Amino acid sequence: MQSPLDFFAKAGKSSPSAAAANVEFAAGHKNMLQLIELRWIAVIGQITTIAAAILIFRIELPLVHMLQVLACLIAFNIASHLRWHEHRPVSNGEMFMALLVDVASLTVLLYLSGGTTNPFAFLYLLQVIISAVLLEVAWTWSIVVITILCMAGLAMYAEPLALPFDHARGIASIYVQGLLVCFALNAALLVMFISRISDNLREKAAQLAGLRQRAAEEEHIVRMGLLASGAAHELGTPLATVSVILGDWKRMPEFKKNPELLEEITEMQIQLKRCKSIVSGILLSAGEARGESAVRTTMRGFLDGLVAQWQESRPVRAFAYNNRIREDLPVASDSALKQTIDNLLDNALEASPDWVGMDARIEDGNLTLSVVDRGPGFAPGMLAQLGKPYQSTKGKPGGGLGLFLAVNVVRKLGGTVTARNRPEGGAEVVLCLPLSAIELEEEKNNVQS
Repeated sequence: MQSPLDFFAKAGKSSPSAAAANVEFAAGHKNMLQLIELRWIAVIGQITTIAAAILIFRIELPLVHMLQVLACLIAFNIASHLRWHEHRPVSNGEMFMALLVDVASLTVLLYLSGGTTNPFAFLYLLQVIISAVLLEVAWTWSIVVITILCMAGLAMYAEPLALPFDHARGIASIYVQGLLVCFALNAALLVMFISRISDNLREKAAQLAGLRQRAAEEEHIVRMGLLASGAAHELGTPLATVSVILGDWKRMPEFKKNPELLEEITEMQIQLKRCKSIVSGILLSAGEARGESAVRTTMRGFLDGLVAQWQESRPVRAFAYNNRIREDLPVASDSALKQTIDNLLDNALEASPDWVGMDARIEDGNLTLSVVDRGPGFAPGMLAQLGKPYQSTKGKPGGGLGLFLAVNVVRKLGGTVTARNRPEGGAEVVLCLPLSAIELEEEKNNVQS
């Protein structure tokens, strides 16, 4: 199992770029699905137009050949839907080929129905605009050149449509009516398509902004980890010196005769031992272990031991601990995760010195820890900025880093941290962590075998 701080060390190199690539992939996939939906609308519109031309306006058209073209387009769209429904990445070349199929089918239909004399020849503009939105510049200009060549070819080789060009009749002219329908169809499809693509772009921009913020926070954590590791190294020698001095004092006759001083020295040794444990935990998480790495334990054992150690070293008056985990799963305890839970309990204790509660349970393959207090609760602005550094009501330098670190440690393990103000007063912070993040690999392999 990998330590959360090991994840942090790699975060600035791989995670943001990989996540950005995922955002690009998701946007391209959505755009392709939009194009498939637009093609279905186009097929329905073409069938309706052909039926109206034959049945209402009595225009002679090669119905069999036109239906064959539409059948091919329908088959292509079904295949496209099956292909892109699998969430595969979309390249510019693949998007270009999809638009090229639309241009080819439109060209054949126009060739069979009058070429450039068909008022629906202006549907080429729809393909050009869509390509300008979806494709890179070189691919877009390719579509422009291809549509111009198609229009020129239709003007040269297609047989004119048997329509009276009676433009003097104005709106009563069949050709003018066809132009109006073509314009309305172009406008409606463009508004529908462009608005959806704009939504995709806005969503993509929001996701990229979130990734940039996350990368900045993770870089901040990396710097803090390096500083903590350096400080831990520097503190090792003075802590050892103080430990030796306290041991010598405890054996001196002057202190042995004074129970009060002896009790204070004992308390100092306890707190010094705690400081040394914290320093060792920092070095362990940074990969510079003084002892072993992640310790093999069980879920209930890890939480019960954590709570017992926390209660012993904190001046909590009343602590309500409810461990509702029935299946005691084997896990690897990590010092960073332990420190995260300690930070949540410390924050609750500072807000509510008289009472703190913690509830532990397993739901849907996730470990859920709920830490509650009876303090004043979170300010609305803090709830909106949960997990941001230096968001605190304590009014002291560095405040808010405990919750900031907790959110980021859990997030790197695939979990979440949420907070709310309870209706009866106080606050509740809920940590939700996938069991797969702390489960022992060998145990999972044994289960699978």
